[in-house]
Amino acid sequence: MRHRVKGRKLSRTASHRLATLRSLSTALLKHKKIKTTVAKAKETRTFVEPLITKAKENTVNARRLVARHINDKEVLRELFSEIVEKIGDRPGGYTRVVKLGSRPGDGADVAIIELVDYNDLSQNKPKVSGEKKEDKPKEKKAVDAEQPKAEIKEEDVVEAEVIEETNDTVEEEKVETSEEATEPKAEETSTEEDTKEEKK
Repeated sequence: MRHRVKGRKLSRTASHRLATLRSLSTALLKHKKIKTTVAKAKETRTFVEPLITKAKENTVNARRLVARHINDKEVLRELFSEIVEKIGDRPGGYTRVVKLGSRPGDGADVAIIELVDYNDLSQNKPKVSGEKKEDKPKEKKAVDAEQPKAEIKEEDVVEAEVIEETNDTVEEEKVETSEEATEPKAEETSTEEDTKEEKK
């Protein structure tokens, strides 16, 4: 029975698991959003949120405790300056795990883990592009409305007449060739009759 057994082993030894979680935490704080498996994302969440809470103190001791796990100095500086300011008075829950489905290669469940307060940047981008897409068709419709439609229809009609004329000439040629083809047959039959009569 697994009563009160906390955490996931992630098929790693203790040292490898710690290195994996440190690496994922550093990547999350650096890029604000990473894509990984669901199990790793949930474990990273339990590992990185206490680090962010400790960083709120902004003391030398807190900086040293967090620096044990975050080895990148730039990420550490950004955590204590920008990320903590952006978080403000939020009482925990600094990250969000969003499931994406299964990975094509091995079928593993994949998820995105992101910092909640930095989600505004990623949500604004699609909205801006969506607005641009809506503006573009409206402009095209306005341009189409300015062009006279009657001219386009007349050109289509002229082209259609030309096609019909070519069809008529092709039909006339077919009729002529079929008449020519029937005439030699008639001549052949007459020559055959003549040869039969001569033999008799």
